[in-house]
Amino acid sequence: QVQLVESGGGLVQAGGSLRLSCAASGSIFNIGVMGWYRQAPGNQRELVATITTGGSTNYLDSVKGRFAISRANAKNTVTLQMNSLKPEDTAVYYCNLRYGLGWNRSSWGQGTQVTVSS
Repeated sequence: QVQLVESGGGLVQAGGSLRLSCAASGSIFNIGVMGWYRQAPGNQRELVATITTGGSTNYLDSVKGRFAISRANAKNTVTLQMNSLKPEDTAVYYCNLRYGLGWNRSSWGQGTQVTVSS
């Protein structure tokens, strides 16, 4: 009943920027945390950035100072501004939503590819 749709991925040269967006829809209640994760081939999925409904943020150490997560002007949307991109940022980026009583529910998007060339 909950769907997340990501957009904004693509190919960019090192040092460039991309902005990812995620829109959530469906039977969502008591939204707690929205965030972005990424997964490169052969690697585990890792947290990139999260933001709570209160605006508190958390970032992967390697993206601090380069990435910024924020809520968009539309309801139940989140964006990830990625600056100074590096080849090691190449991955499929997934939007995640935690919601429900005690934030015990989780939903994932299909992912959007980000490729950073040297």
